[in-house]
Amino acid sequence: MINQKCSTLLLKDRRRRRIIKCIYVVGFMDLFGVSMIIPLLSHHVKALGASPTVAGIVGSTYGILQLFSSTIVGSWSDVVGRRYSLLTCLLLSALGYGLLGMSTSIALFVLARIPVGLFKHSLSICRALLSDLVSASERPLVMGHFNAASSVGFILGPVVGGYLTEHEGGFYTSSFTCAAIFIINAGLVWMIPQSETVADRNDTVCRNDTSTGYHENHFSKSVQNGSHTNSHHPLLTAETQQESKSPAKHRGGFRWRDVSFLQPVWKQLSSVGSRIHIVASSDMWDLFLVRLLMAIAIMLYYSNFSLAMEERFSLKPKMTGYLISYSSTLGALAGFLVGPVTQLYKNNMPALLLHSTVLTCTLIFLYAAAPNVWQVLLTSTFFAISTTIGRTCITDLELQRGGVQASGTLIGAGQSVTAVGRILAPLLSGLAQEFSPCGPPSLGVVLALAAVALLLIRIPKWDAREMTKTAKLRNSK
Repeated sequence: MINQKCSTLLLKDRRRRRIIKCIYVVGFMDLFGVSMIIPLLSHHVKALGASPTVAGIVGSTYGILQLFSSTIVGSWSDVVGRRYSLLTCLLLSALGYGLLGMSTSIALFVLARIPVGLFKHSLSICRALLSDLVSASERPLVMGHFNAASSVGFILGPVVGGYLTEHEGGFYTSSFTCAAIFIINAGLVWMIPQSETVADRNDTVCRNDTSTGYHENHFSKSVQNGSHTNSHHPLLTAETQQESKSPAKHRGGFRWRDVSFLQPVWKQLSSVGSRIHIVASSDMWDLFLVRLLMAIAIMLYYSNFSLAMEERFSLKPKMTGYLISYSSTLGALAGFLVGPVTQLYKNNMPALLLHSTVLTCTLIFLYAAAPNVWQVLLTSTFFAISTTIGRTCITDLELQRGGVQASGTLIGAGQSVTAVGRILAPLLSGLAQEFSPCGPPSLGVVLALAAVALLLIRIPKWDAREMTKTAKLRNSK
């Protein structure tokens, strides 16, 4: 009986793998389309007659909208389901890029940026969907591959966008091409079966246990994958606890797809608000603070990179461009290292995050003190790898502590924190450059050291809390 059940689940596993590969394609095409447009925006808004000040204000519109909408849209995806929310975000983003292709005035340009700023959260929802589809042990590997696919798109997009710009009406062609890419992505998401858009946690348990015996490891792996932690979970609301007791739970696990997107708007808003409130009042401030500190530190590293290379080493912009492309390519390939490195650490994500943060801090210091270009090249090589692993680690830790039931809210909150970093980094970079070209990375070292100190203080408390939680689960068995 058990063998027959697990055989059925293995068939479902193959379907999930196909869906995961489809999400990889969506991530690649998403950043491919966006990166076609990003380098051209400032040139286009100036061509429309905007002054530098107006261009700066217009450029900040997107970041400000993302800051406030990331958590809301992520939480909304928890309420109405990943597939429906992802389709909505893709189609409205396509609308925004289509309007951008028709922008012949500053007012229309700003109007086009509004739907993109509010709903360009497709990558965040894709990550939440992937976290639903795989077990906790598989999550770093899958997230690493997704980040690698997306990064490859971000590398190739500017090449195509630059080529199109050389022709007459190149910006408008690039904008409409980007809109078409988002529509194609929406079509791919539409073809994903609704019944497969959320992982069945008990299916995951059985899938992991087929080679070692179902009964012997059922409890321990259920704890690891989160299928029996609902009653103790800090971010699980009373509403979701009640839903977890429904017949769907007994048929094979809690399913967010059972929450219909046709429910009243007021009920959706109420659910979104309650989830955001719970995350905001949770004991996860330390993780979000580490994310903020490291986001600003990394942005300070890149903030005046081209200018610093020219002033410190008389490096031409062309060579600096090659160096940045080299680092970006390594960052994309580093996504494939996340899985093996995580296995090497035996899924000890706090330790991996601490070590990657220490490495990143050290590399920023070596870059700031570099006596020649070769040391910059060496630091850029390992910097791309350490930052890629660090980003995946902190996302995984947020999901571990908050639970996949709130993955959309948690990932959205993380993106909002990063958006705060994007707002603060240029200001801090400008102030630091008043003292020295090495000012921004030097300030980044200070912030990274603060993140390391915070991790050293908080990780023992995380370990103690995890041991207490595991003991309670064993006693309740």
